[in-house]
Amino acid sequence: MESTPTHLAIPEADRARLIQCKHHAPHDFYGWHSLSAGSVVRTRQLGAVKVELIIHNERREMTPIGDDIWVIGLEDEHAPDYRLAVHYPFGKEVTTADGYHFLPTLGSLDLHLISEGRHERLWEVLGANPKTYTTALGEVSGTAFAVWAPNARGVAVVGDFCNWNPNQYPMRTLGSTGVWEVFIPGIEAGTPYKFAIHDVNGVRVDKADPMARQTLAPPETVSVVAAQSTYTWRDHDWMARRVGLDAKNAPMSVYECHIGSWKQGSNYASLKEELVPYLVEGGFTHVEFLPVAEHPFGGSWGYQVTGYYAPSARWGSPDEFRALVDELHLHGIGVIVDWVPAHFPKDAWALGRFDGTALYEHPDWRRGEQKDWGTYVFDFGRNEVRNFLVANALYWCEEFHLDGLRVDAVASMLYLDYSRNPGEWLPNSQGGRENWDAVRFLQETNATVQRSHPGVITIAEESTAWPGVTAQTSAEGLGFSLKWNMGWMNDTLEYFSLDPIHRSYHHNEITFSLVYAFSEAYVLPFSHDEVVHGKGSLWQRMPGDAWNKAAGIRALFGYMFSHPGKQLMFMGCEWGQTTEWDEAHSVNWDNIAGEGEGAYHRGIMRLVRDLNRVYRDTPAMFSQDNTPMGFQWVKGDDHEHNILAYVRWGVDGQPLLAVVNLSGASHLGYRLGLPEAGNWQLVINTDAGIYGGADNDLPCTVHTEPVEWDNFEQSVTLHVPAMSVQYYTLMR
Repeated sequence: MESTPTHLAIPEADRARLIQCKHHAPHDFYGWHSLSAGSVVRTRQLGAVKVELIIHNERREMTPIGDDIWVIGLEDEHAPDYRLAVHYPFGKEVTTADGYHFLPTLGSLDLHLISEGRHERLWEVLGANPKTYTTALGEVSGTAFAVWAPNARGVAVVGDFCNWNPNQYPMRTLGSTGVWEVFIPGIEAGTPYKFAIHDVNGVRVDKADPMARQTLAPPETVSVVAAQSTYTWRDHDWMARRVGLDAKNAPMSVYECHIGSWKQGSNYASLKEELVPYLVEGGFTHVEFLPVAEHPFGGSWGYQVTGYYAPSARWGSPDEFRALVDELHLHGIGVIVDWVPAHFPKDAWALGRFDGTALYEHPDWRRGEQKDWGTYVFDFGRNEVRNFLVANALYWCEEFHLDGLRVDAVASMLYLDYSRNPGEWLPNSQGGRENWDAVRFLQETNATVQRSHPGVITIAEESTAWPGVTAQTSAEGLGFSLKWNMGWMNDTLEYFSLDPIHRSYHHNEITFSLVYAFSEAYVLPFSHDEVVHGKGSLWQRMPGDAWNKAAGIRALFGYMFSHPGKQLMFMGCEWGQTTEWDEAHSVNWDNIAGEGEGAYHRGIMRLVRDLNRVYRDTPAMFSQDNTPMGFQWVKGDDHEHNILAYVRWGVDGQPLLAVVNLSGASHLGYRLGLPEAGNWQLVINTDAGIYGGADNDLPCTVHTEPVEWDNFEQSVTLHVPAMSVQYYTLMR
């Protein structure tokens, strides 16, 4: 090996760091560089037996200087275009552009916005982005890689294309931002990769890309270079209508669904063919998917996310998920996805201790860990972390046309002492338990999503009485569109689990929700959390034999749909599934087959379909959900008979009367006052034979009498069957 002229050599200190992949600026030495006289080209090509520089239509052999580094001096003082011809053993030759000859793929504005935490299209500059450059020698296609790892001693891109050796494609840092970057020619969409992080301690850990938009299916943990989507959307009319929609006062009946276990083995493509017509037939207005983002452990149901920007590959490709959303929109069904910014798992190959330090997570364990879940908690006060999450919310809305994000575990974000013992949490600067960094993050996310995507809703799973969850951020609220009404859900399920003979002693539990029903904009949720972990399915919670269980569920849904708030039920609830949900198995479709109890379950399913139809067609049931003007008690204190009666008013002035009998006895000649005289038509009767009820002969129309009752001048007498709900609308 010939000695290297001094002006072509690499200083020994830099060389040592380069060959260990612990250099912050490999581009300062690799690629083309001007010298005081002429220029130099250096490249590192692992395993090469010869490297030639192709320049000015000729090949010039480069000189090896050890450690797989090759060099050549040139008389040209300008940066010409060139190619490298790399020769490997057994006669293999590869001609490639030099990635270290290209300018950074992030501009100064990108870097400024990232450091400020305000880059709203972060996925377009970080991660892996295929690019094509036009050069003097033709087009150069490849992938621009970028990752935030400010405390790393060195970062490289690794994959099969370099035998997972970090020495081939080291990255450079860009200023003080902590962003590392490199462009690699020839890397195409579909290529698996990771980032080899030499952390703050010099230890190499191969990490999945936090910004990866595609992955290999678990149990693989590898990121994949995602192609620019070529999917052609067809939902233009839906997206245009959504802009002007007032979701708080529109019908919303949500079917919550876990993609992999609706039918075991289901995926984006199969749901497009099977779930869409099922939801249309069932009359639902929306579907809410449990987390779609990539997660390694199926048993987490998606709530321990490692790939925040990647639809899970276990169910298909990103474009197949786009096609599912598109098909739902074409059939008039909105799409909500559960989003998990509260915490993330500790897997060594993922976000945790990303560069050897607490980077995405808060550095103090008293704020940075959720020990109950074995997870890390995001550092919501750090600009780059906040940007990662806010941009992620925008990404799902932008790239997949989502109509809503349901934000998981909001209470765990708001309270510093959430599920922590004394001494295990760190108070805020005022000595309190409120996490003001999380509050500001949630406000920013909600405001940004709603500004950037008018008509998109955000929904909080928040189980406490934190004030102003659905108040606007301009009024110091959190800015959510809706909030799950956990208090209503708990009280209702507890009440319905009681034997009817005992319910008169608990009447206040079923009426208490109306004390606070209009303090927030609510969703009434019977979610996946209520049918797992020994809680029992809705069917199992109901007292009595099969007939009474079915009647209980029908009454539960009749009460739910008439109560102020939007509706949500988890898959299988729509027919009263007899067993708890298990993500490793399909929902129990056998329930709705055959005779006997199957008829009860089919009756519940038919009732849900009819409830959805009446609900959508009756403004009284949704158009004033969030104001006391939309609700009027007729009978709220009849604990002896376990009867509730109330009127829902629409913005059109049209009323709907709901009569709810939660006792085990029918009541004949039961008198109720009514706010308006006239004929009231029966539109829903959960006791009807078509639903599996006792099929008591109720008149289709009842007429009021001028008899004062319940503080009304008009009243009516009704037959109110046991364990049933009836809706009546005024005929005008």
